[in-house]
Amino acid sequence: MKTIRPLTRPPTLHETVQESLRGFIAENDLKPGEALPPETELAHQLGISRNSVREAIKSLESLGILETRRGIGVFVKEFSFQPLLDNLAYGLGSGLRDIEELREIRRVLETGLIGRTVAMIPEADLAELREITARMHRRALKGESFAEEDQQFHHLLFRCQNNRMLTSLLEVFWRAFYKVSDFANLANSDPLATWQDHHDIVEAVARRDAEAARARLDRHYDGIMQVIDRNRATSHPGGDDNQ
Repeated sequence: MKTIRPLTRPPTLHETVQESLRGFIAENDLKPGEALPPETELAHQLGISRNSVREAIKSLESLGILETRRGIGVFVKEFSFQPLLDNLAYGLGSGLRDIEELREIRRVLETGLIGRTVAMIPEADLAELREITARMHRRALKGESFAEEDQQFHHLLFRCQNNRMLTSLLEVFWRAFYKVSDFANLANSDPLATWQDHHDIVEAVARRDAEAARARLDRHYDGIMQVIDRNRATSHPGGDDNQ
Protein backbone atom coordinates (compact mmCIF):
# COMPACT_ATOMS: atom_id res chain seq x y z
CA MET A 1 0.00 0.00 0.00
CA LYS A 2 1.30 3.43 -0.94
CA THR A 3 1.83 5.89 1.87
CA ILE A 4 0.25 9.32 1.93
CA ARG A 5 2.61 12.01 0.80
CA PRO A 6 3.38 14.54 3.51
CA LEU A 7 1.99 18.00 3.03
CA THR A 8 4.46 20.37 1.44
CA ARG A 9 5.16 23.65 3.15
CA PRO A 10 3.04 26.39 1.64
CA PRO A 11 5.07 29.23 0.13
CA THR A 12 5.65 32.24 2.32
CA LEU A 13 4.42 35.68 1.30
CA HIS A 14 8.05 36.57 0.65
CA GLU A 15 8.43 33.69 -1.85
CA THR A 16 5.04 34.38 -3.47
CA VAL A 17 5.96 38.02 -4.12
CA GLN A 18 9.27 36.96 -5.66
CA GLU A 19 7.48 34.60 -8.03
CA SER A 20 4.96 37.32 -8.91
CA LEU A 21 7.78 39.70 -9.79
CA ARG A 22 9.52 37.03 -11.88
CA GLY A 23 6.23 36.38 -13.65
CA PHE A 24 5.73 40.09 -14.29
CA ILE A 25 9.18 40.34 -15.89
CA ALA A 26 8.56 37.29 -18.09
CA GLU A 27 5.00 38.19 -19.12
CA ASN A 28 6.01 41.72 -20.08
CA ASP A 29 9.20 40.50 -21.77
CA LEU A 30 11.27 43.05 -19.87
CA LYS A 31 14.84 43.24 -21.12
CA PRO A 32 17.97 44.06 -19.10
CA GLY A 33 17.98 47.76 -18.29
CA GLU A 34 14.19 48.12 -18.41
CA ALA A 35 12.41 49.41 -15.32
CA LEU A 36 9.77 47.81 -13.13
CA PRO A 37 6.83 49.91 -11.93
CA PRO A 38 7.42 51.88 -8.71
CA GLU A 39 7.20 49.97 -5.41
CA THR A 40 3.94 51.70 -4.49
CA GLU A 41 2.30 50.56 -7.73
CA LEU A 42 3.60 47.00 -7.34
CA ALA A 43 2.34 46.89 -3.74
CA HIS A 44 -1.09 48.13 -4.87
CA GLN A 45 -1.33 45.58 -7.70
CA LEU A 46 -0.31 42.72 -5.38
CA GLY A 47 -2.41 43.91 -2.46
CA ILE A 48 0.49 43.86 -0.02
CA SER A 49 2.67 46.34 1.85
CA ARG A 50 5.61 48.18 0.32
CA ASN A 51 7.88 46.49 2.86
CA SER A 52 6.96 43.07 1.45
CA VAL A 53 7.68 44.27 -2.07
CA ARG A 54 10.98 45.79 -0.94
CA GLU A 55 12.07 42.53 0.73
CA ALA A 56 11.27 40.53 -2.42
CA ILE A 57 13.21 43.02 -4.55
CA LYS A 58 16.24 42.70 -2.26
CA SER A 59 16.12 38.92 -2.59
CA LEU A 60 15.96 39.14 -6.38
CA GLU A 61 18.87 41.59 -6.28
CA SER A 62 20.95 39.01 -4.39
CA LEU A 63 20.17 36.52 -7.17
CA GLY A 64 21.30 38.99 -9.83
CA ILE A 65 17.85 39.39 -11.36
CA LEU A 66 17.13 42.99 -10.36
CA GLU A 67 19.16 46.05 -9.45
CA THR A 68 18.07 49.15 -7.57
CA ARG A 69 19.38 52.50 -8.74
CA ARG A 70 19.05 54.87 -5.84
CA GLY A 71 16.64 57.68 -6.56
CA ILE A 72 15.74 56.26 -9.97
CA GLY A 73 14.01 52.88 -9.60
CA VAL A 74 14.31 49.11 -9.93
CA PHE A 75 15.59 47.60 -13.17
CA VAL A 76 16.01 44.18 -14.73
CA LYS A 77 19.66 43.22 -14.56
CA GLU A 78 21.82 41.65 -17.26
CA PHE A 79 22.15 37.94 -16.56
CA SER A 80 25.36 36.98 -14.80
CA PHE A 81 26.78 33.80 -13.29
CA GLN A 82 28.42 35.84 -10.52
CA PRO A 83 25.70 35.22 -7.88
CA LEU A 84 25.84 31.50 -8.66
CA LEU A 85 29.62 31.60 -8.43
CA ASP A 86 29.54 33.38 -5.08
CA ASN A 87 26.86 31.13 -3.58
CA LEU A 88 28.42 27.92 -4.89
CA ALA A 89 31.84 28.75 -3.54
CA TYR A 90 30.36 29.84 -0.20
CA GLY A 91 28.00 26.90 0.19
CA LEU A 92 30.46 24.12 -0.52
CA GLY A 93 32.47 22.54 2.25
CA SER A 94 36.01 21.26 2.10
CA GLY A 95 35.19 17.57 2.08
CA LEU A 96 36.97 15.32 -0.39
CA ARG A 97 33.69 14.49 -2.12
CA ASP A 98 32.98 18.16 -2.92
CA ILE A 99 36.48 18.60 -4.32
CA GLU A 100 36.34 15.45 -6.44
CA GLU A 101 32.92 16.33 -7.84
CA LEU A 102 34.00 19.85 -8.80
CA ARG A 103 37.16 18.53 -10.43
CA GLU A 104 35.16 15.92 -12.35
CA ILE A 105 32.65 18.47 -13.67
CA ARG A 106 35.49 20.64 -14.89
CA ARG A 107 37.27 17.66 -16.44
CA VAL A 108 34.15 16.56 -18.34
CA LEU A 109 33.51 20.07 -19.66
CA GLU A 110 37.06 20.59 -20.89
CA THR A 111 37.79 17.15 -22.31
CA GLY A 112 34.41 17.11 -24.01
CA LEU A 113 34.95 20.46 -25.74
CA ILE A 114 38.68 20.48 -26.44
CA GLY A 115 38.11 19.00 -29.90
CA ARG A 116 36.33 22.15 -30.99
CA THR A 117 39.21 24.27 -29.75
CA VAL A 118 41.65 22.13 -31.73
CA ALA A 119 39.60 22.71 -34.88
CA MET A 120 39.28 26.48 -34.57
CA ILE A 121 41.93 28.03 -32.30
CA PRO A 122 43.86 30.82 -34.08
CA GLU A 123 47.63 31.11 -34.09
CA ALA A 124 47.44 34.25 -31.96
CA ASP A 125 45.79 32.30 -29.12
CA LEU A 126 48.38 29.54 -29.44
CA ALA A 127 51.12 32.14 -29.11
CA GLU A 128 49.48 33.51 -25.94
CA LEU A 129 49.16 30.00 -24.51
CA ARG A 130 52.86 29.41 -25.11
CA GLU A 131 53.69 32.69 -23.36
CA ILE A 132 51.65 31.58 -20.36
CA THR A 133 53.31 28.16 -20.22
CA ALA A 134 56.71 29.86 -20.48
CA ARG A 135 55.86 31.89 -17.37
CA MET A 136 54.72 28.68 -15.67
CA HIS A 137 58.06 27.09 -16.54
CA ARG A 138 60.05 29.96 -15.05
CA ARG A 139 58.02 29.78 -11.84
CA ALA A 140 58.25 25.98 -11.69
CA LEU A 141 62.04 26.15 -11.93
CA LYS A 142 61.98 28.38 -8.84
CA GLY A 143 59.55 26.05 -7.07
CA GLU A 144 56.87 28.74 -7.14
CA SER A 145 53.08 28.39 -7.49
CA PHE A 146 51.47 29.64 -10.71
CA ALA A 147 47.74 29.59 -9.90
CA GLU A 148 47.11 32.85 -11.78
CA GLU A 149 48.76 31.56 -14.95
CA ASP A 150 46.84 28.29 -14.56
CA GLN A 151 43.50 30.11 -14.54
CA GLN A 152 44.53 32.26 -17.54
CA PHE A 153 45.61 29.13 -19.42
CA HIS A 154 42.28 27.34 -19.10
CA HIS A 155 40.31 30.48 -19.93
CA LEU A 156 42.37 31.12 -23.05
CA LEU A 157 42.19 27.49 -24.15
CA PHE A 158 38.46 27.86 -24.79
CA ARG A 159 38.20 31.56 -25.60
CA CYS A 160 38.19 30.89 -29.34
CA GLN A 161 34.83 29.12 -29.05
CA ASN A 162 33.22 32.47 -28.19
CA ASN A 163 30.75 30.70 -25.90
CA ARG A 164 29.90 32.97 -22.98
CA MET A 165 27.92 30.26 -21.22
CA LEU A 166 30.87 27.86 -21.39
CA THR A 167 33.32 30.51 -20.21
CA SER A 168 31.09 31.35 -17.26
CA LEU A 169 30.55 27.72 -16.30
CA LEU A 170 34.27 26.99 -16.43
CA GLU A 171 34.91 30.02 -14.25
CA VAL A 172 32.21 28.99 -11.77
CA PHE A 173 33.57 25.50 -11.26
CA TRP A 174 37.23 26.54 -11.37
CA ARG A 175 36.92 29.24 -8.72
CA ALA A 176 34.67 27.10 -6.52
CA PHE A 177 37.19 24.24 -6.79
CA TYR A 178 40.05 26.53 -5.81
CA LYS A 179 38.06 27.79 -2.84
CA VAL A 180 37.02 24.44 -1.36
CA SER A 181 40.41 22.80 -1.99
CA ASP A 182 42.54 25.88 -1.15
CA PHE A 183 44.48 24.72 -4.21
CA ALA A 184 46.35 27.99 -4.73
CA ASN A 185 48.04 27.52 -1.33
CA LEU A 186 48.79 23.81 -1.56
CA ALA A 187 52.37 22.65 -1.81
CA ASN A 188 53.13 21.10 -5.20
CA SER A 189 56.04 18.69 -4.85
CA ASP A 190 56.50 18.54 -8.63
CA PRO A 191 55.61 21.89 -10.25
CA LEU A 192 57.62 20.93 -13.34
CA ALA A 193 55.25 18.02 -13.93
CA THR A 194 52.30 20.42 -13.73
CA TRP A 195 54.02 22.76 -16.19
CA GLN A 196 54.71 19.77 -18.47
CA ASP A 197 51.01 18.90 -18.54
CA HIS A 198 50.12 22.41 -19.74
CA HIS A 199 52.97 22.45 -22.24
CA ASP A 200 51.89 19.11 -23.71
CA ILE A 201 48.27 20.26 -23.99
CA VAL A 202 49.30 23.34 -25.98
CA GLU A 203 51.55 21.38 -28.31
CA ALA A 204 48.85 18.77 -28.97
CA VAL A 205 46.41 21.56 -29.79
CA ALA A 206 49.00 23.21 -32.04
CA ARG A 207 49.41 19.90 -33.94
CA ARG A 208 45.61 19.79 -34.30
CA ASP A 209 45.63 16.43 -32.52
CA ALA A 210 42.33 16.33 -30.65
CA GLU A 211 42.84 12.88 -29.14
CA ALA A 212 46.26 13.75 -27.73
CA ALA A 213 44.95 17.05 -26.35
CA ARG A 214 42.04 15.26 -24.70
CA ALA A 215 44.33 12.63 -23.18
CA ARG A 216 46.74 15.28 -21.88
CA LEU A 217 43.88 17.23 -20.29
CA ASP A 218 42.59 14.07 -18.66
CA ARG A 219 46.03 13.31 -17.24
CA HIS A 220 46.31 16.89 -15.99
CA TYR A 221 43.17 16.49 -13.89
CA ASP A 222 44.55 13.30 -12.39
CA GLY A 223 47.65 15.30 -11.46
CA ILE A 224 45.52 17.95 -9.75
CA MET A 225 43.99 15.32 -7.49
CA GLN A 226 47.40 13.86 -6.74
CA VAL A 227 48.58 17.25 -5.44
CA ILE A 228 45.50 17.42 -3.18
CA ASP A 229 45.95 13.84 -1.96
CA ARG A 230 49.63 14.43 -1.09
CA ASN A 231 48.74 17.52 0.92
CA ARG A 232 45.94 15.69 2.70
CA ALA A 233 48.29 12.84 3.58
CA THR A 234 50.72 15.37 5.07
CA SER A 235 48.03 17.24 7.01
CA HIS A 236 46.14 14.12 8.15
CA PRO A 237 48.66 11.29 8.48
CA GLY A 238 46.05 9.17 10.25
CA GLY A 239 43.60 9.35 7.33
CA ASP A 240 40.92 11.68 6.01
CA ASP A 241 37.76 11.82 8.09
CA ASN A 242 35.91 14.27 5.83
CA GLN A 243 34.88 11.77 3.18
